[in-house]
Amino acid sequence: MERTAVNPWTWSEALGYNQGEVVSGHTRTLYCAGQAAMGDDGTPRHAGDMAAQLALSLDNLEAVLGEAGMSLANLVRLNVYTTDVDRLFEHYGVLAARLGAAGAAPPTTMLGVARLAIPDLMVELEGTAVA
Repeated sequence: MERTAVNPWTWSEALGYNQGEVVSGHTRTLYCAGQAAMGDDGTPRHAGDMAAQLALSLDNLEAVLGEAGMSLANLVRLNVYTTDVDRLFEHYGVLAARLGAAGAAPPTTMLGVARLAIPDLMVELEGTAVA
């Protein structure tokens, strides 16, 4: 797989994402359902703790990617849904560090939403990956 960053401006690079990516030579595409701070038993974890919810959401996204033989490095699109954009930005380093360590800077959209499927959840990550 070959990835070419598309950045008509450089400001997004400092935030850890590209404005776009051209992907060629891939053979498989994985569309991930939104991953949130859910335990193995399907119950929400870390009520009120944005940093912990973000970290667990990333763990869960990585688990789905791993099951498909992929990693965060394969992400070509990431959508972030949150019930509190300001609190998420306070902990954005958790997301940026994990993506950066994987060498990933997928085009990303962050949306503030009134609520997620389960009221205690504050963040949900939805990704698309290619290999």
